[in-house]
Amino acid sequence: MTHVYIAGVGMTPLGKHPEKSVKQLTGEAVVAALQDAGCGLDVIDAAWFANTRQGLMEGQNTIRGQCALRPLGLEGVPIVNVENACASSSTAVLQAFAHLRAGLHGVALVVGAEKMFFPDRMKEVLGAFRGGWDVHDEERSAERLLALGEGLDLPEDAADTGGDRSVFMDIYASLARQHMRLFGTTREQIAAVAAKNHRHSTLNPLAQYRFDLTVQQVLDDRPVSWPLTRAMCAPVSDGAAALILCRDDALERTKAGSRAVRIRGISLASGSEREADDLDRHIGAVAARQAYEAAGIGPEEVSVAEVHDATAFAEILQVENLGLCPRGAGGRLAETGATALGGSVPVNTSGGLISKGHPIGATGAIQLHELVLQLRGEAGERQVEGARVAVAENGGGFHGFEEAATVVTVLARH
Repeated sequence: MTHVYIAGVGMTPLGKHPEKSVKQLTGEAVVAALQDAGCGLDVIDAAWFANTRQGLMEGQNTIRGQCALRPLGLEGVPIVNVENACASSSTAVLQAFAHLRAGLHGVALVVGAEKMFFPDRMKEVLGAFRGGWDVHDEERSAERLLALGEGLDLPEDAADTGGDRSVFMDIYASLARQHMRLFGTTREQIAAVAAKNHRHSTLNPLAQYRFDLTVQQVLDDRPVSWPLTRAMCAPVSDGAAALILCRDDALERTKAGSRAVRIRGISLASGSEREADDLDRHIGAVAARQAYEAAGIGPEEVSVAEVHDATAFAEILQVENLGLCPRGAGGRLAETGATALGGSVPVNTSGGLISKGHPIGATGAIQLHELVLQLRGEAGERQVEGARVAVAENGGGFHGFEEAATVVTVLARH
């Protein structure tokens, strides 16, 4: 059977970069990935380019990848543009993986690039998030999602909010309330996730935020949508990441050698019309089961994970979906320190979306960048000792009671 490897990775520092364009961010990430793989653009047979905001914010539609990659010298090869909400670049990885496995190409480039920070147009920036659910059924979508939090006794200050925010913060707040109602999850446990990820990001030189926070400081931060505070929520971010993927019979076209990391399994799922509390059919759990089956391993073999913590609560839910703990135990797992560096299964060693940053179309590729470093033993101060198997969960949009698209990827050492 043909195997597919990640031979090179590169990414930009994440943050607010009003002076940089999508093309510049793309160029930085691609150059870094090529250098890491020890090859040039001449070995690239095809490319996938993921982005979600350039059409809305800059008017660059339909040929974003061609416009971003030709200035680098990539010409003549197939270039595919991918938009699949926050799961865009991980979806691009899945498509490139499938093409390589099918023998259509030997070496592929995957890029995720996003420019989200426009300081003079922040209402448009936040308004763009509304496109991540069914706009033709917006009122019903909002009612269904926001109703998930009903039935929980709320404190008097639960109505306090932080003013302008993405609609997804209200959705995640409702999901958190549902979990609190079903399993007794606490605000302190959600805050423990945020504090842990902020601590991890102090060890990541490419992270947007590099400061430590205690659990109490997280709880005391500005309210956004109860039970969430600002420190529990991902920021607006600019950034890019690039990956060089190779078939095993094309690895010699790079200098990756034993540093190449194998993609053991990858799955893309969409949601279903399940009952709201039937979390075992959650899209994240479905995608995880499929990816583990393709990889031929189980969650007990996972050494390190990167999950889509657009809010700190989301990490709790996705750790459960990945089978890293029983359903309902994600909050307690975080509280024990098991998901921190030095714990039994470190999660979001990069700092996660809430502290490392969340440039939407690039986020999935950025997660894989971290996991490749971990499996190579090149993660520096945040290295997980003996890491051999890694899993990433990357979800985006909302449809019904869950994300609209989720990709789960299982990686293993060469």
